[in-house]
Amino acid sequence: MHLPLILNLAPTGMVPSRADSPLVPLSVTEIADDVAECAALGVSMVHLHARDADAVPTSEAAAIAELITAVRRRVPGIVITATTSGRRASDLQQRASALTLQGEAKPDMASLTLASMNFARDASVNSPDTVMRLAEIMLENDIKPELEVFDLGMVNFAHILIDKGLLKPPYYFNLLLGNPATAQASLLHLGMLVNDLPADSVWAVAGLGRYQTRATALGVAMGDGVRTGLEDNLWFDDARTVLASNARLVQRAAALAHAQGRPLASAQAVRARLGLRELS
Repeated sequence: MHLPLILNLAPTGMVPSRADSPLVPLSVTEIADDVAECAALGVSMVHLHARDADAVPTSEAAAIAELITAVRRRVPGIVITATTSGRRASDLQQRASALTLQGEAKPDMASLTLASMNFARDASVNSPDTVMRLAEIMLENDIKPELEVFDLGMVNFAHILIDKGLLKPPYYFNLLLGNPATAQASLLHLGMLVNDLPADSVWAVAGLGRYQTRATALGVAMGDGVRTGLEDNLWFDDARTVLASNARLVQRAAALAHAQGRPLASAQAVRARLGLRELS
């Protein structure tokens, strides 16, 4: 029997705007509302990006704290991942601003992209020193990395971080497929990534843009979890004629899991599986 599927929601990201889709949640209230709706549909983990009052992505600690606190109060117990993305913030202190938050605002996990790469229109720069320092700060603050892997070399760098004592098991990997310059949403590419993962890894699959549906199906069939949401994909259909909502994307992932007889993991079960702290 399959283990319960971890359903991870990335509701907003830092790229989509209201001009791209009226369905993207941008304010704290909108994001918290979307997370609450999707948690009721089976989401147990959420990957958050904060926006300022003008809906511009921000790495300000106060804005991140407000967002995490609002989500935690709406959905007690849900696993919260904060971003440390270098796509818009290059300064290490800015990228690490969520990692020293305390109390209700403390994230359970934080993203850690393991190398630099190109997206369709811009780059994500992650120097080895920056990646290692972010891993150190996460370790110091008892925050588990969400290890973001876009290509095979990133898995190798995870092994290097393990050898340096910067990552502790169980490891949580998010394998992102379909980006133009990195691994694609194919069985061969996914198989190569999974084959090289360290022992004691829990891995989820995400697909970018029109490849999200295919990647979700691969993750449901083969993985420990999937990531879905408007951060990665604004459209419900591959032809890009119908705008998606977070709830519709979650419903589709849940339906695929149901069709394969896979239950959805509760947040409490995910905490236990990943060795995360229990919330009081």
